[in-house]
Amino acid sequence: MIFFNFAVRNLKRHWIRSALSIIGIVIGVIAIASLGIMGNSINLLVANLITDVGDTVVITPHTAVGDTFAGDPRTAVDASIPARQVDEIRRVVSPHRVIPVLQGADEVDFGGGESGYAQIIGLDAEDIPVLLELEDGQYPRQNQPGALVGTYLADEYDIAPGARITIGGEDLRVAGILAERGFAADINPDYAIVVPSDWYQSHFGTGDDYSMVIIRVGDVAEIDTVKNAVDDRLNRREETVDIFDSRELLEQYEEIYGQITTFLVGIGGISLVVAAVNILNVMYISVTERIREIGIMRSIGVLRREVLVMFLYEAAILGVIGSVIGGVFSTVGGYFISVAAVGVFTAGTTFGENFTVFDITAVGFVIFGMLFGIATSIAAGFYPAWKAAQQLPIEAMRHD
Repeated sequence: MIFFNFAVRNLKRHWIRSALSIIGIVIGVIAIASLGIMGNSINLLVANLITDVGDTVVITPHTAVGDTFAGDPRTAVDASIPARQVDEIRRVVSPHRVIPVLQGADEVDFGGGESGYAQIIGLDAEDIPVLLELEDGQYPRQNQPGALVGTYLADEYDIAPGARITIGGEDLRVAGILAERGFAADINPDYAIVVPSDWYQSHFGTGDDYSMVIIRVGDVAEIDTVKNAVDDRLNRREETVDIFDSRELLEQYEEIYGQITTFLVGIGGISLVVAAVNILNVMYISVTERIREIGIMRSIGVLRREVLVMFLYEAAILGVIGSVIGGVFSTVGGYFISVAAVGVFTAGTTFGENFTVFDITAVGFVIFGMLFGIATSIAAGFYPAWKAAQQLPIEAMRHD
């Protein structure tokens, strides 16, 4: 304990220098933990919003420029899947259910002087109950057109079953409100309007060309078999459709947001490395100033390893104090940063309103930041401590 007390005494004697080192550690730990929590919060949000429909295969039209960079204007090609290809898909995947989907957008008047553009999804009336669940109201029938409004769209415009909306100048009754579904591998109706395909085709004049085809596979183990069957049938001569399932979508999201989290933690790590350099500088100056004191200690029998331990104590104390303070601040700061980031990510909508920012992984980032701060401090103090321990007693005592 005597060497620990010596370490504490020296830190108190140079309290300004020690405080600056602690502040550096605090900033580094806050950076690592807060940015890690923010990245984890975005991951949680995506996991909360994505519906993992594990039994779903999605087929979309392939375009010649479909593999270019995001935002390439050449990708805005009006591609579709014709009815004959839908029939071919039905034949090769039977008895699995095939659901053709129509998608577009139009101006919608929600009543009360409120209007705006919304996504319109067209489905066969008999397919709607298979794909979507109701929160309120009833499903529309093929011979009795009605609209189903996504839950978030209904909340924003205060729409209830029985209300009237106008889509592109055509009046339509709201038959029901859809239950929350989240982002899925197939369609995302939470902020959209779903109508029977007959009404959609009559309104938009699209004919029998579809935006995508969804296959509900009865047995998840047969997904790859279904995908291969469709690929062999439609892409035999040339690539006409793209085929994927929900597993691939989830893997892509996990990979992307995992990389974002790693990048954010790396930025925080740079801050902590800067703090470690400061500790290295402080410890080196401390050794230089105390060479004579070290010589006296060595001359009265203090061992080299004891001198080493004394200086390592100083670095460890700085690291522990800075890491604990940084851990407390990063917990509070990381929460508010995450809330703000999620707010920006969701663009002010009600997506993820029941979303929890903190989980065990978020706590893990705080602990990791603290441990990394302590380890970095000790590592930074090792060379000055080793240099102090190597001082020869006679030469050290002669030092002015």
